[in-house]
Amino acid sequence: MTELTDLTVAGIRDGVRSGAFSARDVADAFVTAVSRAKELNAFLVETPDHALAAAKQADDARAAGETLKPLAGVPIGMKDLFCTKGVPSTAASHILEGFTPTYESTVSQRLWDAGAGMLGKLNMDQFAMGSSNETSAYGNVVSPWRRGGGDNASLAPGGSSGGSSAAIAARLCPAATGTDTGGSIRQPAAFTGISGIKPTYGRCSRWGVIAFASSLDQAGPMARDVRDCAIMLEAMSGFDPKDSTSLDLAVPQWEAGLSSNLAGKRVGIPKEYRVDGMPSEIETLWQQGIDWLKDAGAEIVEVSLPHTKYALPAYYIIAPAEASSNLARYDGVRYGQRELPDGANLQDMYAATRAAGFGDEVKRRIMIGTYVLSAGFYDAYYTQAQKVRTLIAQDFEKAWGQCDLLLTPTAPSAAFALGEKSADPIAMYLNDVFTVPSSLAGLPAMSVPGGLDAGGLPLGLQVIGKPLDEQGVLNAGLALEERAGFTARPEAWW
Repeated sequence: MTELTDLTVAGIRDGVRSGAFSARDVADAFVTAVSRAKELNAFLVETPDHALAAAKQADDARAAGETLKPLAGVPIGMKDLFCTKGVPSTAASHILEGFTPTYESTVSQRLWDAGAGMLGKLNMDQFAMGSSNETSAYGNVVSPWRRGGGDNASLAPGGSSGGSSAAIAARLCPAATGTDTGGSIRQPAAFTGISGIKPTYGRCSRWGVIAFASSLDQAGPMARDVRDCAIMLEAMSGFDPKDSTSLDLAVPQWEAGLSSNLAGKRVGIPKEYRVDGMPSEIETLWQQGIDWLKDAGAEIVEVSLPHTKYALPAYYIIAPAEASSNLARYDGVRYGQRELPDGANLQDMYAATRAAGFGDEVKRRIMIGTYVLSAGFYDAYYTQAQKVRTLIAQDFEKAWGQCDLLLTPTAPSAAFALGEKSADPIAMYLNDVFTVPSSLAGLPAMSVPGGLDAGGLPLGLQVIGKPLDEQGVLNAGLALEERAGFTARPEAWW
């Protein structure tokens, strides 16, 4: 029999419904897996009781002949950016150490309402700022993948949702929540050989999600395959009156609408996504992805997104500016860490608390953000970046006149070694070169695994869609998934 921890979300759901196994059996298997995986440092908090309680509800409902909820019997991981009632929620930062919310984020509540149970809170880059999970105040996550050829250096699982990606790849949970500001679902999914989708901005409520950059942050699912992402996204999405940016739209039945037949669809290949120094393996995989979509019935067209080259500079002005505003609330007064040196006044307390509580990368982005918002530089930097953002969005709008979807690589390389880029912020920021443009435009985008590089590490392909066309993105992702036949998994790490 297949190991229970190898099952997908759909496999667990269907098996519990049919009685092939109990929800308790599934929960026990994943709780055990989590307890054995301390060296990966994927979980900051383990919550076996939550997962077991949800499993009992599912088993009791089935025994009573009741209709089971959509995610009954499915235990998941929750990124530590989501506030969870009665469970520590720190955004992987010392400044929120000891903070235990008295409320539940909208997304997590929807998942619990759908029958899911929580295995624990997942590690991440501090305040979602990072691309390698090395900025966490509680130590980096280690990817379960290793390079071939005898090079066993520990690899980055991507970021900021690195705990989520590592846990799914290592079979510690079948799915997890992530958040994506500039690529933090898609890039770690590509690094670890899993799937992840950032929906249209506003599809998933941001209420109860600790803020980084409010006009960019978007929750989304990460899972083993495209179908599981569709199932999870249905449960996570929906209008929330508590979030002013939430879209007041019905949630489509994305799983029921899945189809890998792309006949009649035009897929654009943006010429600006060919960057200098990109490994030939990425280019080869991209061409393979083009051929796969042709085989699925799609017509391939070349398109131009001329302002793409300005996306990263614009993002790294807008996102830090919003971060400097959002993170001003962490001052040692109301919650979290407080540093009060002897004889300190209020200003001294603020400075000491923020100096001790924030990590270097968070401080760097706050300083950049404060600088570009200052009186002498607001128009020169922030206003110009917002204009560039508008131009990038207009590029996509023009492209939709020629195509229905876009296909690009997800990241410019496979996973790199921990420590390899941590001393060079610019090199780290360049990991987001393919993911940032769609984030600035608020578009749905997904990464699916396409193959392995010469070192045996996963590489991802990215599908970008029109606003609200998650179905088109998922369908193209499914077409790629079926043709790639990606079954590789990390060697046993325990």
